[in-house]
Amino acid sequence: MVIIFLSEKMNTEILGVALQILLLIVISYPLGKHIAKVYKDGNDCMRFMAPIERFIYKLAGINPNEEMDWKAFLKSLLIINVFWFFWGMILLVSQGYLPLNPDGNSGQSPDLAFNTCISFMVNCNLQHYSGESGLTYFTQLFVIMLFQFITAATGMAAMAGIMKSMATKTTKTIGNFWHYLVISCTRILFPMSLIVGFILIIQGMPMGFDSKMTIPTLEGAEQTVSQGPTAAIVPIKQLGTNGGGYFGVNSSHPLENPTYLTNIIECWSILIIPMALVFALGFYLKRKKLGYVIYGVMLFAYLLGVFCNVHYEMAGNPKIDEMGIDQSCGAMEGKETRLGPGATALWSVTTTVTSNGSVNGMHDSTMPLSGMVEMLNMQINTWFGGVGVGFMNYYAFLIIAVFISGLMVGRTPEFLGKKVEAREMKIATIVSLAHPFVILIFTAISSYVWVYAPEFVESEGGWLNNPGFHGFSEMLYEYTSSSANNGSGFEGLGDNTYFWNYTCGLALIISRYLPIVGQVAIAGLLANKKYTPESAGTLKTDTVTFGVMTFCVIVIVAALSFFPAQTLGPIAEYFSIY
Repeated sequence: MVIIFLSEKMNTEILGVALQILLLIVISYPLGKHIAKVYKDGNDCMRFMAPIERFIYKLAGINPNEEMDWKAFLKSLLIINVFWFFWGMILLVSQGYLPLNPDGNSGQSPDLAFNTCISFMVNCNLQHYSGESGLTYFTQLFVIMLFQFITAATGMAAMAGIMKSMATKTTKTIGNFWHYLVISCTRILFPMSLIVGFILIIQGMPMGFDSKMTIPTLEGAEQTVSQGPTAAIVPIKQLGTNGGGYFGVNSSHPLENPTYLTNIIECWSILIIPMALVFALGFYLKRKKLGYVIYGVMLFAYLLGVFCNVHYEMAGNPKIDEMGIDQSCGAMEGKETRLGPGATALWSVTTTVTSNGSVNGMHDSTMPLSGMVEMLNMQINTWFGGVGVGFMNYYAFLIIAVFISGLMVGRTPEFLGKKVEAREMKIATIVSLAHPFVILIFTAISSYVWVYAPEFVESEGGWLNNPGFHGFSEMLYEYTSSSANNGSGFEGLGDNTYFWNYTCGLALIISRYLPIVGQVAIAGLLANKKYTPESAGTLKTDTVTFGVMTFCVIVIVAALSFFPAQTLGPIAEYFSIY
């Protein structure tokens, strides 16, 4: 009977994984059509928000109809990020003196506030603190939640500008950044957050401003339990691919993810907008076939990761098998028994193919090849990705694929009627190689310091809780997560130190803004070029063949850059276990 029950449970978990993926695919299509309408002509179902938008423009002194070239567009994008960085620094350091602090939490240290501000400002949400004790209700709302809306809308606004540049035959302008920023919030992020928030509240997620509860435990002792406005923050945490947890253990916490239904809703929320934006691209450009090809490449890579992680997490750990311990329920270390290994494995892939980084289990406890997939997703940083910036990363590889394909077949490299020349190729190459460069350089520095400056490492608490291959993986994962603007971690690493706060902060800045600047610059340069109508000699970029070509370019340029590092970490750990 027990065997039959466990078999049925495993089958139910796999069915749950399949249904979640199917739900994502089905809903992303109509949502993509809605998003395309929002950015193209404003003739969408949320146009009743226009009076609120006009009020915001008037209050901020913005002319939403003023067109910007790519340089002015980027200038506006960077200005708003700099302003809110200083806003966040001031509030985080002084939060102990601010209102809405019933638990009496103190202000953050300057180095931790720097890391926190940079992390949330770049849509990473890397947390070197525990949410319920490291922040107050005030800073949770007016720094964390505020940043989660702004950064998500910033990425979406950048993609909207790129879509306009791609759709126009020849133009010097790519739209108005401020207009795209506002409508991203009012017509996409706010409404979806409200819907998700109501569902989460109904399922038991806290939404209030009371201080910690004191409750008796089953053993008769007393325990304090944090609460607060959790349901206000979790929806945008997921929908904006932010990922920063209200509680320290993120969505593993029963108040941040109370039921299996909330687990499905939150996991769905992580990927739905990045998926929909790919369809939105096809609708906006009136090139649905191009959207389908890009979507197919990304979905294929995503499903490969899901298959791998679900398999290894549900199969269990062979070392525990050798101890005679039953693993019919899979590898349960670091997982919630109410969710199971299947749902945890699906989440681990979903959160790393995007820039989300939230967790419903501990990635540090996943099997070696599952950890490799999690890192590889972030190291490639192209499969759906963060809201807006996911396609933008793919866009850089697409330009490289166009250039290489054109040279291979003896045709002039063109994309959507615009010649791809040396200038665009150089920018795309820099953007694509900057990501592995930042990750590997910082990992090398930290490894050097660990080996040759043990006194310094000990003064910061020793850093690693795991020796050998896994210890190296913890450091590699931290910089991978930072550079991919992801924010998840192998939590065996003690990262709230001067070294990790400042080096991760620097990796965050470089890896967020250098790619955005490069990608928008490519779009602006191509938009300004003379449009050449398609002919029999034009390289088709909306075919399965070109999709495969782009996939191969991404694997060769991005994935293989990390093979030596992956060999020293999760691959070596795999062979030490099996």
